[in-house]
Amino acid sequence: MSAAVTVFATSWCPFCRSLLAGLKRTNVVYDVIDVDDPANKEHSDWVASVNDGNRIVPTVRFSDGTHATNPGAKEVAAKYRELMQRHF
Repeated sequence: MSAAVTVFATSWCPFCRSLLAGLKRTNVVYDVIDVDDPANKEHSDWVASVNDGNRIVPTVRFSDGTHATNPGAKEVAAKYRELMQRHF
């Protein structure tokens, strides 16, 4: 994961689809991790660990170590801009 924003999602989740569609309309550079993929069990476990044991998607991790559960695209874009300003 090299992007400032990582979206942990599933293909069947309508909230995930909505967030990803919204992010496509922004300049946010992000990675997507499918937590249903057995190869991503450690990521699925992380999602549960930050959501009181529940695997709630979408959960977004930011490069500063913070996270947000079920955020909107505007919220993610605002945090992304904040992160990018720190680098310059």
